Amino acid sequence: MTGKTSKKTGKIRAIPGLVAALALTGSLGAVAATAHAAAPAAPHAEQTKAKAKTEAKAKAKTEAKRVYNGMQIAFPPNPTKLFCTIGAVGTDDHQRRIAISAGHCIRDKSGKYADHEIRDNIIPVVDRNDPKYGPIGYVRYFKDPQGSQTGHATKDYMVIELLPKVTLSSQGPHLKQTGVLKYPKGPVSPNALKPARDTERLLTTGNNEIITSGQTGTWYGTVMNNDKGIYRAPAANKAGDSGGPVIWHVPGTDLPSQANKFQAAGPWAGITKAVTLQLPPFNYTSSANILADLRAREAAAPKHDIFGAGFEVTPNP
Repeated sequence: MTGKTSKKTGKIRAIPGLVAALALTGSLGAVAATAHAAAPAAPHAEQTKAKAKTEAKAKAKTEAKRVYNGMQIAFPPNPTKLFCTIGAVGTDDHQRRIAISAGHCIRDKSGKYADHEIRDNIIPVVDRNDPKYGPIGYVRYFKDPQGSQTGHATKDYMVIELLPKVTLSSQGPHLKQTGVLKYPKGPVSPNALKPARDTERLLTTGNNEIITSGQTGTWYGTVMNNDKGIYRAPAANKAGDSGGPVIWHVPGTDLPSQANKFQAAGPWAGITKAVTLQLPPFNYTSSANILADLRAREAAAPKHDIFGAGFEVTPNP
């Protein structure tokens, strides 16, 4: 279940009806490790080690946490084995700090929170590999149900408002995002208003490649099918990669390889969605679908204050 932080106790209070972790999240097995006994250290060495540890902790508290595409995220009080991944980081048209992930990472059995702006800090988000740091932000919107191919499959996304204390970065472990994809010659997203913007047009099949990054490495493949802005390509993903980054391979630029340490750069083109029985089995939600839906929701909102509307990838390195 998902919860909020109590100002008095600092503990997480569970919200009935909310669960994180869904079709594409979960632990995929433990890694075996071998322990080795260490020789007893002299008192002087122990004191030096303790001092260094204290100084390291103090330094970590003063340094801002960097948030980037490819960061694995969890939703306390759920265990960190239930996780998703950040697809893109940037700002919206109100200059709020925003991260985009997959909507199906949260299920709302109560029906109170899904498909609504969530202005209270009731669904915290943490760095899965550093949960003790505390929340890096809070979920402001998610669409449910979206994890399967039923429902509003074109709108499977989540908007996270990041806290002011974190540092935004366009550089993930393997993918550098150089902005938002604009593809003026492509078909219009089914979520777009008229006239559609260039950022709300879809990649054509057979002549475009996407590059993805997740637990199994960095992959690229041709967009072989486009079902209303859901791309299918042979670029692999696995459980936990939901919401993770997808970029467009700019023609003429280097593809990830051992020679460049599997690094690549290009505009943000979408997020990881699902693995299905179709071929190729790997599905991705286009950035065009997400941006178009955000704009449509903003246009329909009386106060025009939708979290994530006008999203732009951060230029910060």
